[in-house]
Amino acid sequence: MHYNSGDTAWVLVSAALVLFMTPGLAVFYAGMVRRKNVLGMLIQNFAVMAVVSLLWVWVAYSLAFGPDAGGVGLIGTLHFAGLAHMGQQVPGYHGAKAQTIPPVVFVAFQMMFAVITAALLTGSVADRLKFGAFLAFVVAWTLLVYAPVAHWVFSPEGWLAQRGTEDFAGGTVVELNAGLAGAALALVAGRRRGWPNSLMRPHSIPLTVLGGGILWFGWFGFNAGSALNAGGAGTAFINTNTATAAALLSWLVVEKVKTGKPTTLGAVSGAIAGAVGITPACGFVNTEGATVIGILAGVASALAVNLKFRLGLDDSLDVLAVHGVAGLVGTLLVGFFGTASSLGANGLFYGGGASLLAHQAMAVASVGAYSFLVTWGIAAAIRATVGLRVSREQETAGLDISLFEESAYDFESATGQRAFGAIGGGAR
Repeated sequence: MHYNSGDTAWVLVSAALVLFMTPGLAVFYAGMVRRKNVLGMLIQNFAVMAVVSLLWVWVAYSLAFGPDAGGVGLIGTLHFAGLAHMGQQVPGYHGAKAQTIPPVVFVAFQMMFAVITAALLTGSVADRLKFGAFLAFVVAWTLLVYAPVAHWVFSPEGWLAQRGTEDFAGGTVVELNAGLAGAALALVAGRRRGWPNSLMRPHSIPLTVLGGGILWFGWFGFNAGSALNAGGAGTAFINTNTATAAALLSWLVVEKVKTGKPTTLGAVSGAIAGAVGITPACGFVNTEGATVIGILAGVASALAVNLKFRLGLDDSLDVLAVHGVAGLVGTLLVGFFGTASSLGANGLFYGGGASLLAHQAMAVASVGAYSFLVTWGIAAAIRATVGLRVSREQETAGLDISLFEESAYDFESATGQRAFGAIGGGAR
């Protein structure tokens, strides 16, 4: 079978870019937690890279993209478990969808999506989970939530894909899925001690900006790489940048109107919201659509941040507001701004009627409900068996010292005084 070397090289580079997003996410999140939990955030994200990578090649890839079990579009079989039968084409990718890259390259690219989706959940429950319990959760969640949802939407044999849902790079599979799962996990885990009455400000905005820049950079692989060929990547690439820029500015406008002052954290959060919003749409819309999606994703996410206080939901780093809400907005807006002059069907504003919007709404409802309910069940089972949370003393001291006996910042050697994270030392 002939494969295109340029397409293969582009998808491999894109896979590496998407993998680099997870360390970027770790740094992005690490800047937003208190200094006593920086390493706890970093190690959780790096451990996710290892756990999900192994799960993917041995089981999860086959569940997501293997031949459909029973012909109903819910889950794949174990035909590709352990990367067996890699000489066979990925099921469903034939005709106009035929891939021009080796199947093992597709495995690598999709693996990085599974990695960062699980990593996103670390932001929902920052500062309070047991390390081992979190890793057990990631294993169960990847197999029971991520793999089935990826099959529904990304596999051409999945039931949502068969019904016409369009999700170019993961607005439902990655973003909405992570947002709703993170909310369920945060509810089961419970609030951080002192939230919302105690100030829990980010300890390093510059670190968060650096992480946000890495994410913006990596998102070109995430979105443009999802074309699976070099020739079709240009539209997704420019739309990604356009929406990201538009959302950054629209978030700042919301802040200016609400509080009188824009913030650096708002700027970087807006950029991420824009990248999230355009993810499902980047190959299906034109420049006008990308701009409007970016603006609306930024506004919606900025307004949604305060919902957690009204709901009593301690979503520590606003995964629901930034990823869940922006993913929902972007997915639905494909139904309005999709255009056949790109790669998909015409949406409502381009003469396509309401059918595409209905398919997008079906995907939002089904993925959102499944993700939330199954995640709740997994988290509740772990809480009832091995427990989810660290002790009060460990949470007060901080995860860095209490779980890993490390500190991100060595103030003791610099000042000659006791390290900030010693248990019982009143760490902040």
